[in-house]
Amino acid sequence: MAQGLRRLESIFQPRPIYFVTACTYERRPILNNANVHAQVVEFGDDGTEHGAWLGAYVLMPDHLHAFVVMDSTRIGLSTWIKSLKNAVSKTLRIQSVPSPHWQKGFFDHIVRARDSYSAKWHYVRDNPVRAGLVSEWSEWPFIGEIFDLEFRHEPN
Repeated sequence: MAQGLRRLESIFQPRPIYFVTACTYERRPILNNANVHAQVVEFGDDGTEHGAWLGAYVLMPDHLHAFVVMDSTRIGLSTWIKSLKNAVSKTLRIQSVPSPHWQKGFFDHIVRARDSYSAKWHYVRDNPVRAGLVSEWSEWPFIGEIFDLEFRHEPN
């Protein structure tokens, strides 16, 4: 098989793992609180009803990193992100945090290999350490994993 075709197989997985980042409006530090964290966990737990599995995530003060697998026949990534942002915004409004809460859009990347997934997660989980918020990543209270996502290459 040609090299380019093998690369396409690794890109067009039936259910790829997406790495996503969403930032707050004007990078305001509004996400690192227990209520927002609880909302993200609840949203992740409920996602399977809609065809989305939230894996590991980190809530930083002004952005969110997450890994998610989508059943694209049931929900698209953009719709899922919009719903997540809306759920978090509802919690922020209850806390009297003025809108807008989010920058428009988000960044996404398809994880193409097991090593890439592991390396990306280790880098992301250390964000609170690099930001000087904690000395060890495990001390950061706004980090977790709803579903244990496993990278699988499923050839066609």
